[in-house]
Amino acid sequence: MVNVGILGMGSYIAENIVTNVDLEKKMDTSDEWIKTRTGIEERRFAPEHHNTSHMSYIAAKEALEQANIKPEDIDLIIVATVTPDRPFPSVSAVIQHQLGAVNAAAMDVSAACAGFMYGIVTAKQFVQTGDYKYVLVVGAEKLSKLMNYEDRNTAVLFGDGAGAAVLGPVSEGKGILAFELGADGLGSEHITQEGQYLTMNGREVFKFAVRQMGESALSVIQKAGLTKEDVDFLVPHQANIRIMEASRQRLELPIEKMAKTVHKYGNTSSASIPMALVDELKNGKIKDGDIVVLVGFGAGLVWGSIAMRWGR
Repeated sequence: MVNVGILGMGSYIAENIVTNVDLEKKMDTSDEWIKTRTGIEERRFAPEHHNTSHMSYIAAKEALEQANIKPEDIDLIIVATVTPDRPFPSVSAVIQHQLGAVNAAAMDVSAACAGFMYGIVTAKQFVQTGDYKYVLVVGAEKLSKLMNYEDRNTAVLFGDGAGAAVLGPVSEGKGILAFELGADGLGSEHITQEGQYLTMNGREVFKFAVRQMGESALSVIQKAGLTKEDVDFLVPHQANIRIMEASRQRLELPIEKMAKTVHKYGNTSSASIPMALVDELKNGKIKDGDIVVLVGFGAGLVWGSIAMRWGR
């Protein structure tokens, strides 16, 4: 079986910064209240003419360039999103044309904030069997269009963005070592979209995430035949600093070994893990040969974790 890893990554970061102080002017909240409970200081909102497919295209183009892969060499495009431009056609089909990936199949997946994890694991199967050589996976969301500014418990949390990865064959010992995906539909009502807006039972989601993120991270480490001491870097879903800290503490990692972008991007759902990965790669925090653990959770309720040895 082929070893499968990430060959290149890219992201879309909107220029429009919305601070907590900006939100104070629109709703009953405060900078201190938001920072204390979530760790979020600002988030990015894409302009009206930048929809999910546009953000996906920008991130995907950068990922292909970094991987040194031509668009026509991509066999499959998977876009993870719960905020597509419209119900159909898929975002993946739209960017297939924009990229010129004329030989690629295309599909979207819906697993909310764990969507990128589901996309990566799906891509892995195609490459590992040898049926496909290169798969492009994108996590992209325009959550600003789902915000109800009369609901301060949710409107302060989310932002827009996209992250992309090109998956393909890597050398022996590198790439994805193990994964775990899971779901508990009993909690499906805790995060949902009712009409135009996103709604969330924050207390229940927090309890679920604190427990499940840590358990899933430990589980995938064991599946990979590793211990907590082997982990070099943790990239959790950037939802809430308190949830992220709980995961880090379960792995007994020092704080400098955990990705943290929630303060500047907010919760970007399926885009949060790849966006954080891109940032930390650019910061030099993740190096060739490092054991990296990715872990996310989202509406469904669903979760996913991946243990990988970074590099090609």
